[in-house]
Amino acid sequence: MIPVSAKQRGRVAGALYLFSLFTAAAGELYLHGRLKIAVGLLAVVAMAAMMVLFYTIFKPVEKRTAMLGTAIGLVGLLFEAMRFNPQGVDVAIVLDGFFCLLTGVLIVRSEFMPRILAAPMALAGVAWLTFQSPTLASRLSPWNLGCGVLGEAVVMLWLLVVGLDEKRWWEQAGS
Repeated sequence: MIPVSAKQRGRVAGALYLFSLFTAAAGELYLHGRLKIAVGLLAVVAMAAMMVLFYTIFKPVEKRTAMLGTAIGLVGLLFEAMRFNPQGVDVAIVLDGFFCLLTGVLIVRSEFMPRILAAPMALAGVAWLTFQSPTLASRLSPWNLGCGVLGEAVVMLWLLVVGLDEKRWWEQAGS
């Protein structure tokens, strides 16, 4: 197995994040039937790979929090793949909200990403948590959607363009 640098992991995670976002959006907006389902599942697989990479990135910060965030995120993706929305609650988005909040905590505690990136990720988490109530989510739309997408996009683009501070990642991983 070829070792992958932390910077490369960050960039690949950002690319998977971007791919998943655009694939899911294109599937929801432009496709129908089986093709929509297939593209949606492709987006779920890409997001799952991104979450596993996030675990490997943030494990040196706080292993249990990274594992909890990843587990919550993966369960959310399972709900998304099954399109399970009991009583109109989009469980996948709500669980993504918890994933975003935990990721924000990990960003604050990390030494290899700017702490300011925790704010948009936490904002995304709070925005996605509004989907616990379909009435509240509907009333706050499109602001909650905008804050959720924008908050995650800021972190995604940072990872894609800048990546992680390789030296600081290894320092934190070694301690």
